[in-house]
Amino acid sequence: MKGFFKGAMMVPVLAMGLGLAACDSNQENAAEDQADMVRENSEAAADTMEDRADMMGGASEDAMEAKADAVRATGEAKADAMEDQADKM
Repeated sequence: MKGFFKGAMMVPVLAMGLGLAACDSNQENAAEDQADMVRENSEAAADTMEDRADMMGGASEDAMEAKADAVRATGEAKADAMEDQADKM
């Protein structure tokens, strides 16, 4: 009997939580989509740089890989900031 009431109480709580999670505005969703694009574009650029670095060798390869890491980190930070801003909407 106790388990039944506990289960019965969980249903409305879970439903309310899912309802709140779905309350993103169109503007927030668009901003999050832009953040995803920034993240994807920086990843693609960094991957291209790393592919070029593999053809170089030596110190040039290391320098290009460091630049690729910086591009990836910068893109990730920018996307995170955009998502944080969208969450405040």
